[in-house]
Amino acid sequence: MSNSITQDIQYKQTVVEYSYRHGVTKAAIKFKMYRKTIYRWRERYDGTAKSLKNKSRRPHRHPKQHTEAEIKMIKDYKVKNKETGLVVLWVKLQRKGYTRSITSLYRVMQRLEIYKKAPSKKKQYEPKPYEQMTHPGERVQVDVKYVPLNCLTKEIKERDGRYYQYTAIDEYTRKRVLWASKEHSTYASEEFLKIIIKKFPFKIECIQTDNGTEFTNRLNPQGTTKKTKFEKALEKQGIKHKLIKPKTPRHNGKVERSHRKDQERFYYKREFKSFEEFERKLGYWEKEYNNFPMKPLGWKSPNEQLKEYKLKKSA
Repeated sequence: MSNSITQDIQYKQTVVEYSYRHGVTKAAIKFKMYRKTIYRWRERYDGTAKSLKNKSRRPHRHPKQHTEAEIKMIKDYKVKNKETGLVVLWVKLQRKGYTRSITSLYRVMQRLEIYKKAPSKKKQYEPKPYEQMTHPGERVQVDVKYVPLNCLTKEIKERDGRYYQYTAIDEYTRKRVLWASKEHSTYASEEFLKIIIKKFPFKIECIQTDNGTEFTNRLNPQGTTKKTKFEKALEKQGIKHKLIKPKTPRHNGKVERSHRKDQERFYYKREFKSFEEFERKLGYWEKEYNNFPMKPLGWKSPNEQLKEYKLKKSA
């Protein structure tokens, strides 16, 4: 059942991405769908597959749910009978006219947080100690951020669909390279690799990405094992490609956290009237980010961290 749900979401994502590249009409013809359906999916889509998951149709209210009077009676009795067990409390309530089942009483008390749940037997997740990098370029995390739609004018959305922010962050220095793109594909990823190599002032040994089709065919819905242009370019440059475990974005945590900062400090209440404006302002933001002090670096900026490393090496 879960596999079919995942495939359904991947199919929706494929349709939406195609519509952004080629238009809704062509997508409707290719996938034999109503344009209205595609537009509805596009409104919900925020760049993540999760946003295309079918929403619950469960009603907000149930005709047989507890009344306010019943809830008050339960609370009052629980206050007066703090040590009383569930069964005894239910019997006492019944004598006062309570007509619900003991299961209903248990559920409402759970919801009201006046009845302790049994301790969970599920083993708690224990993260493994994070591997610390020892020098710049040892590992660089790469990811793509969808530019929020509210940052784009109506004309841009109608003409270009969406804009994307490609991000590379060096794990040792936290120095970033940002690139504005109109495309979200393995071709764009290959171009970004060229930019990374040119702009980072150190040799890159390993690049870490998620399993998106702009990077790899590992989880491609079509089942192809053919290497992408991005993977071929990495091989040509002698750079190792590390893929994180599927559905574990925390493994690419540094670039994910940097994207949250982008949202909070760059995209917040900002609107771009052209791609050139977006490209220019993203460049300014890259410089500001790389010169901003960070707690993980001992309140040094990424540029200061890199400078300090070079001084130690030359000493």
